[in-house]
Amino acid sequence: MIKVYPLEWLDSLILQTFNPKNTTVNSISESDLSLISQDIFKESQKIQIQLKNEVFSLRKKRQIRLLVRKYHSTLTFLLDNVIENRKNSIFQASDLSGTIDTIIDSLDELLSFVETRFSNYLSLDERVPITYLIVTKKEVELKLDNLKKKKITNECHRNVMEIVLDILYKIVKEERGYKVTYRQILYQKELLKLVDGLNYSESMSSIYCTFDVLLISLNFNNIEYINYLITRISNDLNSQETIAEKRSKLLWHFKEFSQLYSNEKIMFEPSQQNIKEVLNNWFKHEIAYLKGGMEFTQETKSDFTSKQISTTVSEENKIECVLSTDQMGLILRATDESRIIKARSMSQIFKTIVPHLSTPYKKDLSYQSVRSKSYNAEERDKEIAIQTLEKIIKKIKTY
Repeated sequence: MIKVYPLEWLDSLILQTFNPKNTTVNSISESDLSLISQDIFKESQKIQIQLKNEVFSLRKKRQIRLLVRKYHSTLTFLLDNVIENRKNSIFQASDLSGTIDTIIDSLDELLSFVETRFSNYLSLDERVPITYLIVTKKEVELKLDNLKKKKITNECHRNVMEIVLDILYKIVKEERGYKVTYRQILYQKELLKLVDGLNYSESMSSIYCTFDVLLISLNFNNIEYINYLITRISNDLNSQETIAEKRSKLLWHFKEFSQLYSNEKIMFEPSQQNIKEVLNNWFKHEIAYLKGGMEFTQETKSDFTSKQISTTVSEENKIECVLSTDQMGLILRATDESRIIKARSMSQIFKTIVPHLSTPYKKDLSYQSVRSKSYNAEERDKEIAIQTLEKIIKKIKTY
């Protein structure tokens, strides 16, 4: 007869017998620990057989999928608990430590069995077990170290490589092990595989190098990389002498970008917009800005310096805002697009208002920078901007 809860023995062993809060843990004898280790192996074999029997007895795929995911999520939960328990000083004793390692190895084996035998029934959005994540991070870090050794002469490829490596190194080093999914791990592995196979000696026939083409196709929607791409295009526009030439060049870059493929079914940052959406939006606003007859950026460094001097507002006339420049940009952009404030263009709003503002950390703000950041704000900045507006609403209701 099939048990109601097939992992009952392991569950009790991990959450009760080997719970650090259990005062009787230290009293377990060596012979008992030896027997427990033997029973762990036997129980693991029983669970594998039972799972196969249960799956075989079901006819509908939906039922099998639900069963397999239940086993997988429960095993992951138990593994997380036993690893957390092992950090307690009680389990530093050699005998207890050895038994804990046996439990971990057994759970690892069971998870591997489920993932290998029934992979078709598992969701890629399932959270990966901590032990799997630790091994994966070591593999990724090794690949990153090998990529870092590559000698790249092409400036575009070299700059993009530095950005990608920096982003992935941060992921490897961070301690958010309990929220990483199989989908994210597979994306990182595929990205590294394709990056390693790129031809870095290829000459550029477009502003988008082959590295850019790869990242755009993989929907590498990281804010740092998107900002770098925008800066590179902006710098290219600044080399043009007239507004008409800038607009013509911008339209050409937009045309090329529109023709690049991007797989929107995958993405690097699940919480962010697709890279195509962000950059398409930026292109359209920049084209509208140039079409209105205003300068896109400085004509030359000297023009830029003189323009900054002429538009600088004295510190005593500035208004300090507690929001960051990203949050300011979001609110100003929203007032323009909702037509609360009307001007010839969005840039005019930023150019008129931003020089009169400062933050607790920065006295002189660049309206171009604030405007640019309004297109690439992070989710946290959006939340703070919304909370600020809600605070204003509550205040108005008290009048």
